Amino acid sequence: MAIDKEHLEFHTLDMASGWETPPGYPSGIKQKLLAGILDEENKTGGRSRLLRIEPGVYTAAPFRHDYWEEVYLLSGDLTVGNDAEGRGGENFKPPTYACRPPHTDHGPFKSESGCVMFEIHYYDPA
Repeated sequence: MAIDKEHLEFHTLDMASGWETPPGYPSGIKQKLLAGILDEENKTGGRSRLLRIEPGVYTAAPFRHDYWEEVYLLSGDLTVGNDAEGRGGENFKPPTYACRPPHTDHGPFKSESGCVMFEIHYYDPA
């Protein structure tokens, strides 16, 4: 089974609109969906998105999900492994990349100056 995504040729993205806070994230973290659909209920599909963290925003607990995740830090800074008050962790700058299999604990995350990441999420084909 293939990941179902639409055919999209090069086109200019409207970076000013279409951003929304993903469920379970603080309001200073926004996603812009680019292609595909990740169906978490039926454990199928895949998506590509941009994820933006505003300056000073952080998450307080590690994440874990049941799909693959690939992340490329495009701009800004990203700290991984901060505590629940946003302190500590290891800071990264571009070019930085991560590939995580399903059920891998990762995070929490924060950004001092803000950042934008390109992410690909997908389930293993059946």
